[in-house]
Amino acid sequence: MTHLNDTSSVLNLLKSRKSASAKAMAGEGPTSDQLAEILTCAVRVPDHGKLAPWRFILWEGEARATFGDAMKARWRELHPEHGEATLDFVRGLFLRAPAVLGVISTAADHPKIPVWEQQMSAGAVCMNILLAATALGIGCQWNTDWVAYDAGIASVMGLQPHEKVAGIMYFGTSTVELEDRPRPDAMSLVTRWQAS
Repeated sequence: MTHLNDTSSVLNLLKSRKSASAKAMAGEGPTSDQLAEILTCAVRVPDHGKLAPWRFILWEGEARATFGDAMKARWRELHPEHGEATLDFVRGLFLRAPAVLGVISTAADHPKIPVWEQQMSAGAVCMNILLAATALGIGCQWNTDWVAYDAGIASVMGLQPHEKVAGIMYFGTSTVELEDRPRPDAMSLVTRWQAS
């Protein structure tokens, strides 16, 4: 068993982590080395069968605006009644942060590993990304929004029919102080099982 030398630091990170808001990001995103470190941490998740049932799509620089054009065009198809202000907002979704990472669940039918377990592994990847970015001092938000569920955008992303967006991760420097939100009392959610 691995023993963490600084357990209190790890626990403090877990107990104090807060999401940054993509709406209030600016500055630089993660460097190449930081992104590599984040992704190295990301893939250290439970993965029944060692399937690695996930992959990543990265948007940086002009790719964010080009993808924004595709989102704007798709939104116009879906909502022809919406005006330019709404269309421009949709186009700018990925421009809110310096870097955007799509976490793609590649879960597929398997003789031993249920699809649900593979999808949960992709969710764990997203959580590790949040934690690693926070540990590096990089603002991060796990989001989805309509682009995660639209077939037209899935095609633009290059997703295969069985693939799904598990998370859209926004990275940047928060321009505002991170806010906490009320958290549930964890122990109040525990039911102690007893034989009937």
